[in-house]
Amino acid sequence: MNDKAKTNPVLSGSIIPTFFYYVVPSIIGLVAITTANLVDGAFVGNFVGSDALASITLLIPYFTLLFGIALMIAIGGSVRAGTYIGENNVAAASSIFSKSLITTFAFSSIAAVLGFVFDDYLYWALGAPEDLYPLMADYFQIITFVLIIQLITMVLYYFVRADGHPVIATIALVTGALINIALDALFIGYLDMGLKGAAYATGIAQIIQLLILLRYFLSPDKTLSFSIQQTNWLEMAKASFNGLSEFVNEISGGLIIFLLNWLLISRLGVDGVAAFTVVNFLIFLSLMLSYGVADALHLLVSQNFGAKNSVRIRQFFLTSIVSVSAIGLVLISILLFWQDAIIQLFLDEEAKHVASISSGLITVIWPLFLVNGVNVLLSCYLTAMHQPIPSTAVALSRSLFLPAGLLTAFYMFFPEQPFLMALPLAEWLTFFLAVALCIYNRPTKLVQQAKQK
Repeated sequence: MNDKAKTNPVLSGSIIPTFFYYVVPSIIGLVAITTANLVDGAFVGNFVGSDALASITLLIPYFTLLFGIALMIAIGGSVRAGTYIGENNVAAASSIFSKSLITTFAFSSIAAVLGFVFDDYLYWALGAPEDLYPLMADYFQIITFVLIIQLITMVLYYFVRADGHPVIATIALVTGALINIALDALFIGYLDMGLKGAAYATGIAQIIQLLILLRYFLSPDKTLSFSIQQTNWLEMAKASFNGLSEFVNEISGGLIIFLLNWLLISRLGVDGVAAFTVVNFLIFLSLMLSYGVADALHLLVSQNFGAKNSVRIRQFFLTSIVSVSAIGLVLISILLFWQDAIIQLFLDEEAKHVASISSGLITVIWPLFLVNGVNVLLSCYLTAMHQPIPSTAVALSRSLFLPAGLLTAFYMFFPEQPFLMALPLAEWLTFFLAVALCIYNRPTKLVQQAKQK
C-alpha cells in the first residue's frame, strides 16, 4: 500500500466511521436542496396558486434533460477520477476533472440561449395549455440562464467530494438552500414577485453555492487542479458513457413526468397535475435521500476498485443497502401517519379538490418507497464498478420502459384502476432485475478481472 492509500480513509479507514463521514454530509447537503425545493413549492402553491405549481411541473421534463446530461458528466467523470485517485494517478484525475467542467459550461450555455429564444416552442412541445404560457415564461426566461451556474456547480460538487472534501461540498449546498428559502420568503411571500421571485431566489442561491465550492481550489490538501488546455477528449466520452445510467434516470424521469402530465390532464385536468406535484415532491425527497447515500458509494467503491480491494467494496455496499432500506421505512411511516399535514404544506385551504386528489395518489404510490432507493443504489454500485451497460439496464427498467409501458397499459386497458399503480409496480419488477445483475457483477469477480488486465 502506497503512502497515499495509507492516509486516505476511503482505502484504509474503519468501514462504519468512513461510510458515515461521507454519507452524513452528502445526505445533509441533499436534504438541504430538497428542503429548499419543498419550501419553493410551498410558497408557489400558497402565494401564487395551483396553476403556478402546475407550470413548474410542466417544465420538469426539459430540466431533467439538462440535469441528466450534467449528471452523466459529473458522475461518470468523478467515478473515473476516483479510480485514478485510487491508482495514485493525480494527473489523469485532474485532466478528467478539467474536461468535465469545460464540457458542462459549453453545453449549458448553448441550451440557455436556445431555450430563451425558442421558449414558446418548448412550452408547446411540453404539452402545456396556452393559458399557462405567461406563467411559465415568468419563471423560465430567468431560470434558463441560472441553469448554467447550477449545472457547473453540480459537476464541481461531485469532484470536490471525490477528492475527499465532503465538508466544503455540504457547506455549499446547505448555505445555498438556506439562502434560497429566505429569498423565497422575501420575493414570493413579502414582495409578491410570483414565479419571477422563485427564479431569482434560485439564481442568487446558486451563485453563493458556486462561490463556496470554489474555495476548494484554495485548499492545501486538494488533489485535483484545473487547466483549460486539454487533449484526448475521447476519454471524456468514455467517462460520460459510464455515467449513462444517471443520464437515463434523469431523462427518463422527465419523459415519465411528461407522460403523466398528459394522462393527468386528460383525466383530471390541471388540478390533477397540481395534485401530482405534491406527490412528486415526496418522491423527489425519497430519491434525494437515496442519492445522498449513492453519492458516497460512488466515491467509496470507485477508489477501492482502483485499489483492487473487493472486501472493502462489499462492506461499503452492504452498509449502504441497510441505510437506504431504513430511510424507505421511515418515509413510509411519515406518509401513512402524517399525510394530511404534508399535503397542507403545499396547498392553501381553498384547494380542497386538489388536496383530495393528492391524498388518493399517495395511497396508491406509497409501496414505491420500499425499493426505489435500493434500486438507485444498485445502479450506482454498477456504475462505480465501471459496468455501464448493466447499470443502464437497471435505470431504463425503473425509470422508462416499465413505468411507461405499465402507465399506458393501466390507462388504456384498466380504466377503473388508478393508473399510478404502475409506478410502484415498475420499481418492484426492477428490484428483482437489479439484484440479479449485482450478484452476477459481484466485487470479487470484477476485481479479479481487473487484476488480470
